[in-house]
Amino acid sequence: MTRSIDLVADLGEGFGDWRMGDDEALLDVLTSANVACGFHAGDPRIMDRTVASCAERGVSIGAHPSFPDLVGFGRRAMDLTPHEVRTDLTYQIGALAGFAAHHGTALAHVAPHGRLGNLVATRADYAQAVVDAVLGIDPELIVLAQDGELAEAARAAGLAVGIVGIADRAYRDDGTLVPRSEPGAVIHAPEEVAARTVRMVLENAITSVGGVEIPVRTDTVLLHGDTSTAVALSRRIRQGLEEAGVTIAPLDAGALR
Repeated sequence: MTRSIDLVADLGEGFGDWRMGDDEALLDVLTSANVACGFHAGDPRIMDRTVASCAERGVSIGAHPSFPDLVGFGRRAMDLTPHEVRTDLTYQIGALAGFAAHHGTALAHVAPHGRLGNLVATRADYAQAVVDAVLGIDPELIVLAQDGELAEAARAAGLAVGIVGIADRAYRDDGTLVPRSEPGAVIHAPEEVAARTVRMVLENAITSVGGVEIPVRTDTVLLHGDTSTAVALSRRIRQGLEEAGVTIAPLDAGALR
């Protein structure tokens, strides 16, 4: 059986005249996009333009909600209640869904961003808040997550779950990501990243920074677009997967349930 994998990246992460990454070039590589919804990046014009570009190219659109942390790019921990998390996500997902409807399409998934995305893997209350937000908007949305509390809570609620493998990030022995504040957290060598990704997809495994072989189920590979070499690296990853016989295709909610 041919292995199929989705390729996703975070898009629309600008604000006003400020831009991050080359979204148009990345769209030639991707099958899905996590679109910033205004709380860590993105504004109405950028959201509209990004959704339109995705719709034109047939790229699946997902909401990328975060803590309300525009200054910190959503990467700082915030002491929010689960109710605040649920309502903040409802606000952001609903906003992006409106732009999708305007362009004749609909959202396919939800992928929490940054520090929120890390915490929902370990905090059951935040994980349930995300699940409640998704259930209240559209139970057909796929939840993108790493293995952990969010994935478990979403499955328990009957939601489709896509497990995210992160191509250029180092993993700890327990399967969590090495924090960006620590040396070696981000891997930059294209050949190394491509080889790690192929192994992650075909063997469901990766070697941790401690040399431990850890299982990593992967339904979608996250490609980061916020560095000067991001587009070239993303193309190399896709090339490596295709050379290994992997089919590049968007996520199928039915197959994930």
